[in-house]
Amino acid sequence: MFIELKPLIENRPLTITVAALSEGRIRVNVVPQALANDSKANEKIGYANKDKIAQIPESAIHALTTPLSLTGTPGEIDAELAQKLKAFVDSHLALQQSVDEAKQQIAEAVKAIEERDKARSKSKAAVPKADDKPSDTKSEEAKLTADNLSLFDPKAITT
Repeated sequence: MFIELKPLIENRPLTITVAALSEGRIRVNVVPQALANDSKANEKIGYANKDKIAQIPESAIHALTTPLSLTGTPGEIDAELAQKLKAFVDSHLALQQSVDEAKQQIAEAVKAIEERDKARSKSKAAVPKADDKPSDTKSEEAKLTADNLSLFDPKAITT
């Protein structure tokens, strides 16, 4: 039993309960515990980026703590427990890997957006304002005359 649970126990504490039921049956519950780090994945997105980056669905985060519950006679539980635990651990580890990959992609996306925004603010600071232009420089509109209007200039189109 613990050989099958070991990969899960290494990453997340578990609670195991066993209860006697009627008619000689028992119930075994294996409950993965929530970690503080589980809910922090979406916090990295921040308010400013929430419309740019998709969040990890709460259902996926909640699924990390979905319990396994087996009910049957002690003989049935003994016969199936190792196989059921193995399948449970495998699916849980696959889900954990997906959530971890999503966390990494979110972190990379947030970093990329922050770098892009920083680069934009630097490029805006490097572009001189209209007031900063030398007085001998004319604007594009002033340079256009009736003789040299471009066919592709939207201001030159008349109806």
